[in-house]
Amino acid sequence: MPTNLAIGDRLILEAQKLGNHRTKKDTVTTALEEYIRRRKQASIVSSFGTVDYDPSYDYKRERSRKRK
Repeated sequence: MPTNLAIGDRLILEAQKLGNHRTKKDTVTTALEEYIRRRKQASIVSSFGTVDYDPSYDYKRERSRKRK
């Protein structure tokens, strides 16, 4: 989907150099992917402390259990 954006030359060139990207498109695509990934990670933080922990759970025993 073609999109025209007015991004400052200094900003895009600095990002392009930092990321070693060949094109502006690669630079913007990578930046958007990183932005989305970070936002998703940040949204997970709100769930900390809301999941119940079972102290009797033995992860080592579960690993060695044969799968059916």
